[in-house]
Amino acid sequence: MRRPKIGVALGSGGARGFAHLGVLKVLKEEGIPVDLLAGSSMGAMVGCFFAAGLDIERLYKLSKAFKRKYYLDFTVPKMGFISGKRVKELIRIFTHGKNIEQLDIPVGVVATDIMAGEKVVFYSGPIADAVRASISIPGIFVPEKLNGRLLVDGGVIDRVPVSVVKEMGADLVIAVDVSHVKTNTEIISIYDVIMQSLDIMQNELVMNRQIASDVMIRPRVEMYSSRAFTNIEEIILIGEQETRKQLNQIRSVFERWKEPQ
Repeated sequence: MRRPKIGVALGSGGARGFAHLGVLKVLKEEGIPVDLLAGSSMGAMVGCFFAAGLDIERLYKLSKAFKRKYYLDFTVPKMGFISGKRVKELIRIFTHGKNIEQLDIPVGVVATDIMAGEKVVFYSGPIADAVRASISIPGIFVPEKLNGRLLVDGGVIDRVPVSVVKEMGADLVIAVDVSHVKTNTEIISIYDVIMQSLDIMQNELVMNRQIASDVMIRPRVEMYSSRAFTNIEEIILIGEQETRKQLNQIRSVFERWKEPQ
């Protein structure tokens, strides 16, 4: 009997998305295979880095060196746009200029077509282009123009892309949500306004994703700023701890799976 194909859906969340690294590290250590990956926004970036074959320890080191200036260049006015060229180049370097279809694990990168109002999923083409589109937070990053489409953040339309890994052929889905709404949070810039608004809008929808996934891992990282990139080690550690708490459930779902007749 074949074993189930395991798909992992990594959600959006800015700097909090580094918790995904902790999740992936524990899954790897525990011998839980990751056959398919789908990601929105920061989940797309982390997923592509992982699927590019970068060693987890190297990814941990990279994340600690990852400064806000690579992702959000606040030298522009607070209300201004970020071109995203710097982060796009960083993605290109760390994924060796590869295309998505060349990754070690099949990956779906989720973005939003702002003109058509629909979800766009990239399974092929340059990783840097697709991930740059997926992290284009509306009002912060200039939208990415690709194939005649104007693309913004995947988190706008599908914060935790469970349906995407299912469409890719996953039998079991582990979903990771790092974007809880933090109430009474400090709102000091347009970035905070936009991120908090996206989190609130998506909150109800993610409850449906929880039902649709077999296991939902929700690292409690809402106390950390999604834009600060200052507590990355703690954020990763929370990802690890939350995954360890869910290991029994993951294993029991794995055991109960029976190959469809």
